[in-house]
Amino acid sequence: MIKTPELVKIDPYLKPYAAALQKRQQRAVLRELEFTDGKCALSDMANGHLYYGLHRTGNGWVFREKAPNAVQLYLYGDFSRWQVKPEFALHPIGNGDWEIELPDFALQHGMLYKLWMVWRSGADERLPAYATRVVQDDTTKVFCAQVWEPETPYQWKYDAPAKVTHPLIYEAHVGMSSQEDKVASYWEFKETVIPRIKKLGYNMIQLMAIQEHPYYGSFGYQVSNFFAPSSRFGTPDELKELIDTAHREGIAVILDIVHSHSVSNEKEGLSRFDGSDNLYFHSGERGHHRVWNSRCFDYGKQETLLFLFSNLKYWLQEFHFDGFRFDGVTSMCYMNHGLGVDFLEYAQYFDGNVDEDAVAYLTMANNLVHGLAPQAVTIAEDVSGMPGMAFPTKRGGIGFDFRMSMGIADYWTKTVKTLSDEQWGMGDIYFRMTDKRREEQTISYVECHDQALVGDKTLIFRMIDSKMYTAMSVLTPDMTVDRGIALHKMIRLVTLTLASGGYLNFMGNEFGHPEWIDFPREGNGWSCHYARRQWNLADDELLKYAGLNRFDADMIHLVKSENLLDYLPEKCCDNNGDLILAYHRGPCLFVFNFNPAKSFTDYEITCKKGRYTICLDSDSTKYNGFGNIDETMEYRSSARAGLPRLKLYLPSRSAIVLKNVDSK
Repeated sequence: MIKTPELVKIDPYLKPYAAALQKRQQRAVLRELEFTDGKCALSDMANGHLYYGLHRTGNGWVFREKAPNAVQLYLYGDFSRWQVKPEFALHPIGNGDWEIELPDFALQHGMLYKLWMVWRSGADERLPAYATRVVQDDTTKVFCAQVWEPETPYQWKYDAPAKVTHPLIYEAHVGMSSQEDKVASYWEFKETVIPRIKKLGYNMIQLMAIQEHPYYGSFGYQVSNFFAPSSRFGTPDELKELIDTAHREGIAVILDIVHSHSVSNEKEGLSRFDGSDNLYFHSGERGHHRVWNSRCFDYGKQETLLFLFSNLKYWLQEFHFDGFRFDGVTSMCYMNHGLGVDFLEYAQYFDGNVDEDAVAYLTMANNLVHGLAPQAVTIAEDVSGMPGMAFPTKRGGIGFDFRMSMGIADYWTKTVKTLSDEQWGMGDIYFRMTDKRREEQTISYVECHDQALVGDKTLIFRMIDSKMYTAMSVLTPDMTVDRGIALHKMIRLVTLTLASGGYLNFMGNEFGHPEWIDFPREGNGWSCHYARRQWNLADDELLKYAGLNRFDADMIHLVKSENLLDYLPEKCCDNNGDLILAYHRGPCLFVFNFNPAKSFTDYEITCKKGRYTICLDSDSTKYNGFGNIDETMEYRSSARAGLPRLKLYLPSRSAIVLKNVDSK
């Protein structure tokens, strides 16, 4: 019997929905019992990848596929001279499964192959659903599965880091990580980007676009082959070496996994895989996402659950990923995919629009991941704020460790676009940064990859615009650039240091990477020019990007060294007239002067009693500031009206962090 959900006790506004929450929790428990038949652990049933697809046996090979609507099934490829031959026909073995056994000499490492699928109303080629290696021909652009059986399997060298309690995430795309106009490789990322991430201080990498996708410009969100690491970037072993290298540096690596939908492509993907519309997906209109032009999984089907659970286990065990950021959770959880909906009332989470099968799947998926890998972290990309999303399953939640705080990026974009500097509200900033469900941890960010895509603008590009091309030299004074650089630092600092659980930065945004991201396409001559990262800008001391890069590193290292996210923030000033915001977190006092025109002398800030020294100053010359503060000074609190206070010099558009050296 499921007890009254703990969420209701924590949040009394959920009391009218206690029965619905209880039913939701019970549904997940019953679905798990149904899936496992109540005889084993969920992880013991997540082995589809070990059964289906191509595998070595003691004296040869075996290949299996799920295709209940097929009437004939063949393997064909290099080994059959790309002819469909009777000797390579699979035979049905029951339950919609097909199988073929081949002698050892029939297949060799590197051979290409496909399936020829015949159903009552037609036939076509398909790629195996559980294919673990898929490659694209450079000339024809056709995708094929590939036999991957290297003589020497990759040997793991390093253990995974301990579970990251406060993720400081570096969101990264391997392909666009090179400075050159090309698609970068796993090896290049390992050699050139991981050292940068280590130096910056981030403790987690979130890798995008790893699951194979036919259209490079989809940023990896139109997946065709769920078990195949993208061959655009190299081999599976090179991806393993990338992850192993990050582990050597004490950095966790999570996969930006797409279980919210699948590409509509039929030859490369799962759509109409065996001629039917609904092997893994909903049939009819419900099986098609009208905005994303993709296929929507049916999370109530056993075949779908086996496929997706096995996919999670595969990435955890085969590639040693340290968890997942689940993409498109809002789309999964609602029948209308959350399109055009402002989630303003609790009733919207229980009004019949929720896909309860999807919620049950996510609950079970979190149980599976956390059961298989105790160090693993799961993050939900959910804009709806569904109660319990980042709350333990044993206590009535859906089980994610964190939820993306997506509204913060929208808030900063709207603020910069629509308000003059004088209109920024200090109390509003503090509220927007901290207005989160206390029982759930979130990942805060100023901008992720979304804000950098062509058609949008990064935050610094909005503030500096065309002067990024002409006035970023340290030898070129410019008021517009000075404003943009000052606010870039301050906005990041306030977002990170008011985060409830963790923080995310997209690759290159730490130093204000110029321009947008535009992947190779017909409209730009298939150029990689805007799908790369100009690391040279951050390394050039004659450019102001270098100062932004240094500030980001020092900000991240400060938060880590003082364990600031272990503490709750305590506001001590939000003066909208002066545009001053101040708060404590742990031993540190954060003071922001957002005023665009005024600096203040002997400005009084209430504080905790003690002596303070400056440990971070956004106005420092090493961060391209003006160096208006003596960073060697020690400040002592003095009492007035019974409260300890500090008198501080606060330059315009700057932030200082002071550490209470008397704190314990």
